[in-house]
Amino acid sequence: MSRLGNLGARLYRGEVGYDFVGKRKIWYGISILITITAIVGLAVRGLNMGIEFSGGAVFTTPNTKVSSTDARQAAEEASGGHTVVVQELGRGGLRIQISELGTKEALPVQEKLAKELGVKTNKIDTQLVGPSWGEQIASKAWQGLAIFMVLVVIYLAIAFEWRMALAALVALIHDLTITVGVYALVGFEVTPGTVIGLLTILGYSLYDTVVVFDGLKEASKDITKQTRFTYSEIANRSLNSTLVRSINTTVVALLPVGALLFIGGGLLGAGMLNDISLALFVGLAAGAYSSIFIATPLVADLKERDPRMKSLAKRVKAKRAAAAKAEAADPAAEEDDAPALEDAAAPSGVVGPRRQPASRNRGRGRPSGKRR
Repeated sequence: MSRLGNLGARLYRGEVGYDFVGKRKIWYGISILITITAIVGLAVRGLNMGIEFSGGAVFTTPNTKVSSTDARQAAEEASGGHTVVVQELGRGGLRIQISELGTKEALPVQEKLAKELGVKTNKIDTQLVGPSWGEQIASKAWQGLAIFMVLVVIYLAIAFEWRMALAALVALIHDLTITVGVYALVGFEVTPGTVIGLLTILGYSLYDTVVVFDGLKEASKDITKQTRFTYSEIANRSLNSTLVRSINTTVVALLPVGALLFIGGGLLGAGMLNDISLALFVGLAAGAYSSIFIATPLVADLKERDPRMKSLAKRVKAKRAAAAKAEAADPAAEEDDAPALEDAAAPSGVVGPRRQPASRNRGRGRPSGKRR
């Protein structure tokens, strides 16, 4: 078995683990800091809205020896200072986007570009995009997002409980905020592909969260019938048992998206791939983070406010205090009796290492069959 597989098995059995839930204040602080940075970037720099949202003209040129930098400078001079985005196409062509360019201005700009680029005017393909089309896309996207959020909350409230539904909703908003903030800080253009990417990452983020919640639901079944663990401790054990699975799922999803972003958009210069790949890459990473460091600790926080969980925590604390007192009084007796008490008190669905009471079987072997 590989080291990662061995680690996953040990995490599942509860032999090793990390106290994610116990250190939740640290994760909350990190998330708040990242979210504030994203909001500040969004407020200061804003989003670089693509031509589909702001309106304008797209000029596609044939093969030309003019570089993209020179073409951008020529387009800015021809349009009178409008925002220009130039992308290199296959076989030496260029795609020049000029935002907020009207129909009357498009033809003079096309003629000036043809002269500067050294191509014929009729060889440049011109497409005009009205801002109303982008507004319709944005409106439909917001409607789809609102419907998705409502359906998610209803489903999780029915399948699990309202606390998990609330935690999942907070995690989704957390992922969207970070992704949009990264777009503002990086300055990548927001296109319909970006909107598709944002809606897509919601499904990935929700999948990771539901996997963790499903394990937590099973582990916390009949939790009040035992006095071995508090709800937060069971939540942490459940989270550790699904940790490797969540990491593997995220890494497998990030590999092809990373190839699109860094190889396709970076090395090969296919800038249009950045529209959707950046949203997916940041969203997938944020979704994996939120499902582990935000959603489950938040559920534990909300659940620990339940009077039944408060009572359970008191009983667990009292039992541990009594066990510590008994162990201090008679360590040998405590070592002999503790395993039986732990196994009897173990909750349904919680797995962990089991210590075998060696003192009970000390000196005993399998019967030989001989009579004495």
